[in-house]
Amino acid sequence: MSKVFNKTPLSFSDQITLLESRGLLLPNKPKAIAYLQEISYYRLSAYFLPYQTTKDIFDTDILFEQIISTYTFDRELRLLVFDCIERIEIAIRTQFIYTMSLNYKDSHWQDNPNHFITPYYNKIGLLVNPYGDFQTIISKAKTARTPETFIKHYITNYHKPANPPSWMCFELLTVGELSHLYRGLKNNADKKRIADFFDLHPSVFTSWLHTITYVRNICAHHSRLWNRDLAIEPEKLLKPKGNWISKPFENNKRMFYFLCLLKYMLQRANPDNTMKQKLEVQFNKYPDVPIKFLGIPSDGKGNLLDWQNEPIWQ
Repeated sequence: MSKVFNKTPLSFSDQITLLESRGLLLPNKPKAIAYLQEISYYRLSAYFLPYQTTKDIFDTDILFEQIISTYTFDRELRLLVFDCIERIEIAIRTQFIYTMSLNYKDSHWQDNPNHFITPYYNKIGLLVNPYGDFQTIISKAKTARTPETFIKHYITNYHKPANPPSWMCFELLTVGELSHLYRGLKNNADKKRIADFFDLHPSVFTSWLHTITYVRNICAHHSRLWNRDLAIEPEKLLKPKGNWISKPFENNKRMFYFLCLLKYMLQRANPDNTMKQKLEVQFNKYPDVPIKFLGIPSDGKGNLLDWQNEPIWQ
């Protein structure tokens, strides 16, 4: 049965009073108010929960600075993850372009509807039409008031084919649109050739690309990664080609599994990546932030398992 929302807005001073009444220590109230003015109480409240064994009551000796430290840790983690996703996204785009272009010996293969599934309506009545959607994106780019430089160059210098080649058109796509287009390829052999670069089965690659899109959007909207259950879970990698993780780390609902899949894909796209070193720096910079809430398992006695010695991280 639904309830009536009856919470009233609180001033920043009243928010401080509320936090104190719940046991949070605020030795520097003016500084705390400055943070609340910048970040907002509601946004910070998501970081309260792991420090409250009892609902709305902070554990003993929790400082407001601990909440801010956790928030800052999460912000920097988003930047690290976003950087990794960018590198993987570019590699996927590159493999997509050249695998299809070279296999079909066609610079404009994206303009051939035979490469894509037949449009259909999904369970909620929306039209799924990857080919048509891509053509719409290209058309809008060509008719934009201020088109991208490379699009303007093509339409100024060439009249046929009507669209730019695939390697130009793919620069117009977001990672979500790449995911949509990959799922929309008709031939499984095409999907396999692209996924093979990352040593993944096409079904796993499809799932991971979907989750990457989801997490990328979390990062872009400055939402929380720390202590989050993934709403779009990546499929488990049951047959890895090369180093992976052991059973205790296979919680694909949590963020650490996602960090592992990023590392797996980066190993193929950028073998000299420094993701592990950056994570170590991040964790060492914030020793008081409990990284177990990323999904790093423990031994049952409260001791975290050594993620650094997992095969994927060595």
